[in-house]
Amino acid sequence: MRHSGYLFAVLILVSPAGAETAVKAVRLRTEYKVNPLGLDVRKPRLSWEVQGEGRGVAQSAYQLRVSRDEDGGDLVWDSGRVNSDESIHRPYEGPALESGKRYYWQARICDGKGRASEWSEAAWWEMGLLDAGDWKAKWIEPDLPDDPSEPGPSPMLRRDFKVSGAIRSARAYVTCHGLYEMYLNGRRVGDELFTPGWTSYNKRLQYQTYDVTDLLKTGDNAAGIVLGNGWYRGEIGFSGQRNHYGNRLALLLEIRIAYNDGRQEIIASDERWKAATGPILMSEIYHGETYDARLEKEGWSSPGYNETGWAGVRTANHRKDHLVAPFGPPLRRIEEVKAVKVLKTPAGDAVVDMGQNMVGWVRLRVQGPAGATVTLRHAEALDKEGNFYTENLRSAKQTVRYTLKGRGVETYEPRFTFQGFRYVAVDGYPGELTPDKLTGIVLHSDMARTGEFATSSPLVNQLQHNILWGQKGNFLDVPTDCPQRDERLGWTGDAQVFYRTAAFNMDVAGFFTKWLRDVAADQLTNGSVPFVVPDVLSNPKQPAAGSAAWADAAVIVPWTMYLTYGDKRILEEQYPSMARWVDYMRARAGEDYIWTGDFHFGDWLAFATTRSDYPGATTGKDLIATAFFGYSTSLLERTARVLRKDADAARYGELLSKIRAAFRREFVTETARVGENTQTAYALALHFDLLPENLRPLAADRLADDIRSFKHLTSGFVGSSYVPHVLSRYGFLDEAYQLLNREEYPSYLYPVKQGATTIWERWDGQKPDGTFQDQGMNSFNHYAYGAIGDWMYRVMAGIEVDPAAPGYKRILIQPRPGGGFTSVKAATRTMYGEVSSAWTLNGGAFELAAGIPANTRATVRLPKAQLAKVKESGQSLASGNGITGIHQDGDAVVVEAGSGQYRFSYPITP
Repeated sequence: MRHSGYLFAVLILVSPAGAETAVKAVRLRTEYKVNPLGLDVRKPRLSWEVQGEGRGVAQSAYQLRVSRDEDGGDLVWDSGRVNSDESIHRPYEGPALESGKRYYWQARICDGKGRASEWSEAAWWEMGLLDAGDWKAKWIEPDLPDDPSEPGPSPMLRRDFKVSGAIRSARAYVTCHGLYEMYLNGRRVGDELFTPGWTSYNKRLQYQTYDVTDLLKTGDNAAGIVLGNGWYRGEIGFSGQRNHYGNRLALLLEIRIAYNDGRQEIIASDERWKAATGPILMSEIYHGETYDARLEKEGWSSPGYNETGWAGVRTANHRKDHLVAPFGPPLRRIEEVKAVKVLKTPAGDAVVDMGQNMVGWVRLRVQGPAGATVTLRHAEALDKEGNFYTENLRSAKQTVRYTLKGRGVETYEPRFTFQGFRYVAVDGYPGELTPDKLTGIVLHSDMARTGEFATSSPLVNQLQHNILWGQKGNFLDVPTDCPQRDERLGWTGDAQVFYRTAAFNMDVAGFFTKWLRDVAADQLTNGSVPFVVPDVLSNPKQPAAGSAAWADAAVIVPWTMYLTYGDKRILEEQYPSMARWVDYMRARAGEDYIWTGDFHFGDWLAFATTRSDYPGATTGKDLIATAFFGYSTSLLERTARVLRKDADAARYGELLSKIRAAFRREFVTETARVGENTQTAYALALHFDLLPENLRPLAADRLADDIRSFKHLTSGFVGSSYVPHVLSRYGFLDEAYQLLNREEYPSYLYPVKQGATTIWERWDGQKPDGTFQDQGMNSFNHYAYGAIGDWMYRVMAGIEVDPAAPGYKRILIQPRPGGGFTSVKAATRTMYGEVSSAWTLNGGAFELAAGIPANTRATVRLPKAQLAKVKESGQSLASGNGITGIHQDGDAVVVEAGSGQYRFSYPITP
């Protein structure tokens, strides 16, 4: 029956006789990934890009087939012809998928004229272990002396085993309590770091799947594991707590071997393993690593090693029903940074300048006598005298110590720690310290770079560089606030304000899907959302949860993911969490719909004052809380409509009307003065559409007047991401550009002028006189203020998604030139392909190059244009050749276009 279905499918998706088409399906992905190994999504979604020549390339139908064999044989499922232009997130709808099995899939498509392509090249996915009962291994713990109240040595576990024939395939399924690195026959398994990753461990623990076929051999083999404390039982949070998730390290591992003769064998963690300690004497996320190379155990992960002196292990009855396959990308070494110079500070320290504030570690090359110890201390900045500055690290030591074994040139990298730094103070280096002895290794989650942004302003280009490096430095498996001090936590507020910028710069779909599952997992029973996720700050007596703007990440991030990736399933999965948060706010606000009395962070780090007659830009926390109550309710109403939950949509729509009326009654005057008359108050009221239509222009005028009066932002984390959007939305583009272009404190470019290479936590982390802000909270790598990048992409370059066709199925390209810029060039890779917008303004001549990916359409809005004077690719603008409509709309020309590359030019109207 399977094969007859296949023949039927061939017949129904075929080109007319003699017809040819160059259209084809390329870049096949399963759940956002290319050929994922170890998937636990039971109905995975399949996506592809449409490739074709010329303009107006579109898909009119598709057909998918899933099989056991790469050549399409042993068919499992055939979709048949589906008359649809959808090419992303198409669900597998065949028989139930089996644990550990690999499935190959292909796509063929029809173009707009009904002509069918050939089958695409085969892609595949392989299922992981889908049920707790699939695991045959036992949890084991090293039977070694251990004091979990203190950092200690990293245990090493090993076992010899035999392979009794020729291997067809072999997989290793691995997780642990703590962190692990795995070895087989002396070789590292995989290149992923900090596995199994950081999740809400007691509710969701990830395992990894590795193809180890080529690492095994017939006969004697050996497996080895090194464990580290990591987030599981190392120091976490800023109160010195340890053992948050447990106080014992443990391993769960099984290697499944399939032989050519059909036999199956499992090598599992059990009582036969041995344990010892080795060269890693201490390794902590915050504090660094101590490594004594003289204690290395040569050959320990190879067969035949002498286990004399090794201890045994204990089996443990830990749960397996919370094990999940990773959805997000793994953390890896991504790039290397060469040191710029070695300098001597006035205090006498030898310091290596990497030239870039970065996150990861350094690779040390050293030669010297056995027992010599090189100490590496890491910092983000030098003080005004040029000395090594570590006070802003608080209790985090960020110190690596390496003791030499004395055998020629030695190369060392840490294992279970990372640092945030630009400068490395080096002590005890034998011989001459030169820049080539230290190499910066940049670590972050392995997210594909999707965005590019450049302008005619070198300062703004450096700002974009800083935004990108802030994202690199803080997207280490969770979206952290900072990478250097004793914090490095998944602050929800920072994540929600920066999400849209992050999605332009990198493919963050898997990264945030994984994190949102932890948001839901750690959500309190009453619906409140923790300040940080995973939640390591709450305790049974005092939950650290429920702050407006922070907890609203539970609603804002999934909705924005839906817009940027067209991912309806993320709304389906997160909807219960979204609704619980809004219902929690409803309960806290009471019958007057004004949320007062609870703890909130407010407009965090808003501008204080530089004038004795100005009290500071303090926006009332009740206003902020009520505003976000309204905003999340509005997004939840929209979500309910997308999911066709009509009754919920009506209920939340009614609630939104009541919140808006209450907000107006409590915080807005008849003359459109909002709250404390701060920039944040106006930005929230306007961006969240909380004001009556007749008051919105007046409130926008008040905001613009405030900008013109101060000539700078006074908002903090909460308001700053919205102010530029509100200004440009209501016609105050000059004021928005004024904020971007300002170079003096406080401004986006002030840190750039001070030499910053990442985004700062504070507007004045380093003051004009060279002194520093409060050492208790002064990160120089903190992406929240980098949210201006969203405005740069969406307004300056004009790349925008149409909410009615999310995921960039329908694209808006509507650049807003201004601010003295003569060029802006931006691009971002969407699920359909790359969208680009590049404009130049030379005298009165304006040119716009727009790139629209296949199987999408765009509305291009040409600013300050007269239709009769617009040319496209050197010809008078007219319908045809991809262009399906043109019209004049006020002082703009609007062009409807299919996919392709377009170049518009015209004299701009003053």
